[in-house]
Amino acid sequence: MTGSAEPPAGGAGRPRVVVSVPPPLRAQLFSPAVWDRLAARTEPVVLDDHTDRDALTAALPGARALITSWGSPRVDAGLLDVADRLALVAHTGSAVAPYVTEEVFRRGVRVTQAGDAMARPVAEVALAFTLSLLHRVHRFDHALRTGADWDTASAAPPRHEVRGSGIGVIGASRTGRAYIALARAVGARVSVADPYLDAAGAEELGVQLLPLEELLQRSRIVAVHAPATEETRHLLGARQLALMPDGAGLVNTARSWLVDEDALLAEVRSGRLDAAIDVFDAEPLPVGHPLRALPNVLLTPHQAAGTVECRLRMGVSAADEVLRLLDGKPPLHAVSARALARLH
Repeated sequence: MTGSAEPPAGGAGRPRVVVSVPPPLRAQLFSPAVWDRLAARTEPVVLDDHTDRDALTAALPGARALITSWGSPRVDAGLLDVADRLALVAHTGSAVAPYVTEEVFRRGVRVTQAGDAMARPVAEVALAFTLSLLHRVHRFDHALRTGADWDTASAAPPRHEVRGSGIGVIGASRTGRAYIALARAVGARVSVADPYLDAAGAEELGVQLLPLEELLQRSRIVAVHAPATEETRHLLGARQLALMPDGAGLVNTARSWLVDEDALLAEVRSGRLDAAIDVFDAEPLPVGHPLRALPNVLLTPHQAAGTVECRLRMGVSAADEVLRLLDGKPPLHAVSARALARLH
């Protein structure tokens, strides 16, 4: 919603903004300059224990905006009943479903997110995973670190250059498109499976549009970039993974929701497929989880979007949305109630 700007005021007259972000993450998201810009126009109310619903309930009366982060309480009717002046929930991450309910939209509160800030670093990690799988870097590293002799460590399945390799992308999302651009820039032949991408859109991206099963059969690397919705639960199960060629690799920097982890574990345990994974059914990933011990699996602890630059962009995005609200301007990255279909 748009309207007249709220007049700047000093002292107690400044609009209150609740910042539900823990101290370490707050330092990563908000540079001193951005925080000063926000504080010059607002009265920030900081919740160090950002998971405490009671603290949030006490802070919301009179607040014009709420900045949320991972782990913040979900804004429901109960919280909205005390949030008598709330006009904006600005989430510093991407998926908003864990943090707002339909009631937020029904009451006319605008909701924004910072997903655009995350697309580039996640795409870069997905490309790094792709290159590692193609060149079997993870296998060599594991062999040398676990004491294999030189000749044994040097043995690996066939390796390939990215130029000319068939790369299949599941989902032409923001991150999927960023990954496509990077993969094409280094010479990959990219195909995409996405029910919402038409022929014109595929041509614009410079990719071949394929049905999912054909993409799986033809791709040396499959990179998952689809949203987590009810329809995409275990989009890749045992039957789909079995379609991938021997020696192929799976990259998942999106959501574990999309891949049947047990089915993938069976495939990588057999040695038929390699995988590079940033997201897991259980997070933190248990120390004794079998994925940790496999030489053909590259793992990172859900950190694909954790760059300095990305975190700062996320903070800028949230601060800008608050200031745009105060200036009577429309949001830059608003989402509608349809965003609740994206579960994670």
